[in-house]
Amino acid sequence: MRVKAVIAYDGSAYLGFQKQKSTHRTIMSAIEKALFSLHIHSPIVGSGRTDAGVHASGQVIHFDLPPYWHDLPKLTLNLNRQLYDIQVKYMSQVSPSFHARFSAKRRLYRYIFKTSTPSVFEQKYVSYYPPFDTKILQEALIYFKGKHDFAYFRKTGSQTYTTRKEMYMVRYKQRGDYHIIYFQANGFLRAQVRMMIDSAMQCATHRLTLEALKAQLLCQHKHSTTLAPAEGLYLAKILYDTENL
Repeated sequence: MRVKAVIAYDGSAYLGFQKQKSTHRTIMSAIEKALFSLHIHSPIVGSGRTDAGVHASGQVIHFDLPPYWHDLPKLTLNLNRQLYDIQVKYMSQVSPSFHARFSAKRRLYRYIFKTSTPSVFEQKYVSYYPPFDTKILQEALIYFKGKHDFAYFRKTGSQTYTTRKEMYMVRYKQRGDYHIIYFQANGFLRAQVRMMIDSAMQCATHRLTLEALKAQLLCQHKHSTTLAPAEGLYLAKILYDTENL
């Protein structure tokens, strides 16, 4: 039986989502270890990777269960008892053809930051940027909306057949002391969100021009490759077609 699980995790405790040869401190390794202890030997597949320090409130994984495991609420409870800084929010049976990554249609990221120093209780989950021009930030963010070649907004190692992506939604909001940026697209390249945010914030703090940002988006010249701090980034939601659920 194939199972789809929606999970959340505190990325500050791990060195990223994907398994690595040099360490077991990854989200995948932790979940597979917990599954193995319950005599479930299926590898897990995620909807996408997140870097070290990046969090998730709506990551999706799939894995296959042996026939004697059919009580999904009980399985959820048993997994959560063994996982540290990772929570299985819920799981459901899906079609054998469902694929957490390839069946996904849209992905939503959320970025949270403050213009004052985050408290000791926030510093793992909220980033910092100096005071900025909100109007210029919104102008910069709008550039990313639509279909673009994001080849100049990625780190090497992106696992994708194309660097062309469609950005369906880009939004900025302020909630009290917190500033929030949302990106929704059909897919993202490695570190793309963090590079877009930092470039837009450089514009908003008058360290990069909107013209330079546009030139980079047109793949004419790389003006900036720095990344926004990982602490404020969350993989928030993965959207699928109803026939895949």
